[in-house]
Amino acid sequence: MEEKKSNGLAIASLVLGIVAILFNFIGLGIVGLVLGIVGIVLGVMAKKKNPTGMATAGLVLSIIGTVLCALILIACAACVGAAGCASTSLY
Repeated sequence: MEEKKSNGLAIASLVLGIVAILFNFIGLGIVGLVLGIVGIVLGVMAKKKNPTGMATAGLVLSIIGTVLCALILIACAACVGAAGCASTSLY
């Protein structure tokens, strides 16, 4: 029988992608952004070492988490900027 090797980098990338997405929903976008970037790096390394479905899933989830974090941070910055402009233009 052939023994299956587990790819630790792929598992780490998968977990980091999931955690990055979860951090978006609890309001820790900066932490999610950092974890998503680390997950992307680990996912790319895992795909080069052993291209499996888990490596691909980790890479995709990390990319989704990173993009989602970036969009939420940009939206928050735009809202704060708009609120600042609205409060100064009253007088």
